[in-house]
Amino acid sequence: MEEKRPVYGGQAVVEGVMFGGKKHTVTAIRRKDQSIDYFHVPKSSPHWVRLLKKIPLIRGIVAIIEASAIGSKHLNFSTERFDVDPREDYHIVQQQSSKITIVLGVALVGVLSFLFGKVLFTLLPIFLAEYTRPLFSSDTAQILIEGFFKFLLLLTYIYAISLTPLIKRVFQYHGAEHKVINAFENGVELTVENVQAQSRLHYRCGSSFILFTVIVGIFVYLLVDTEPLWVRIVNRLALIPIVLGVSFEVLQLTNALRNLPILKYLGYPGLWLQLLTTKEPTDDQVEVAISAFNELLKMENNEQKELRMRSFS
Repeated sequence: MEEKRPVYGGQAVVEGVMFGGKKHTVTAIRRKDQSIDYFHVPKSSPHWVRLLKKIPLIRGIVAIIEASAIGSKHLNFSTERFDVDPREDYHIVQQQSSKITIVLGVALVGVLSFLFGKVLFTLLPIFLAEYTRPLFSSDTAQILIEGFFKFLLLLTYIYAISLTPLIKRVFQYHGAEHKVINAFENGVELTVENVQAQSRLHYRCGSSFILFTVIVGIFVYLLVDTEPLWVRIVNRLALIPIVLGVSFEVLQLTNALRNLPILKYLGYPGLWLQLLTTKEPTDDQVEVAISAFNELLKMENNEQKELRMRSFS
């Protein structure tokens, strides 16, 4: 029986890529002197968190919060280090005298930023849709228009930020991250040439998840009232966990069905959105992504060796 490959995920950061495994997360960035630097954060979830991540619907919310917390640490590392001359690293070390407090603070900011963005993204389309109520007064019409505005805001926001040089490079690293994951899952040797031949799109991407929250939200909102306005607002805020949880399960489902005829098309809307959130990377960027992934594999393999040694001792 063929051994099942472990599932790895990741995200793009400033001038680099972060990958996460079962026990470790690793970021590799391209420094100012063109060297590659690494940042490692162990995964150490409490037992109760690991239990919650096994429960459908709830596991999605827990995974999102955890990913936001961990991702913010890696993003903070990349923004602090990529543009600094390596000879100046000691200044950064001196500034991090209370490292635990800083790490916890960055993680909290990451989670709060995600929640704030989600609330804003949920409420603004409500008010825009309300302006159309004289023309479209039915609940179904209002929900569809609300979904349209949400989708329009999403596309406009992504397109606008993609025009900035910094975000364009982040989207290139996002493409590099997907290419490496696709190469690994396809059993291809991780060379720059082989990785560049892979698709920059992936079914399990967070971009797909964001789009699914819009689609799932339309169906969930059909079950509740849209009038009066304050009830509509309360319903939307109260249903955020439900929408996130269901959207996560839909994302997992489309990933599981991606190799099946016809059913694979369920994930295509998310892939289409990734045409905006990913760009074709350069060879140098792919090299950084491969370095991050190889470093993660090394740490994960070392972890497995240590566990086996302990079991025999």
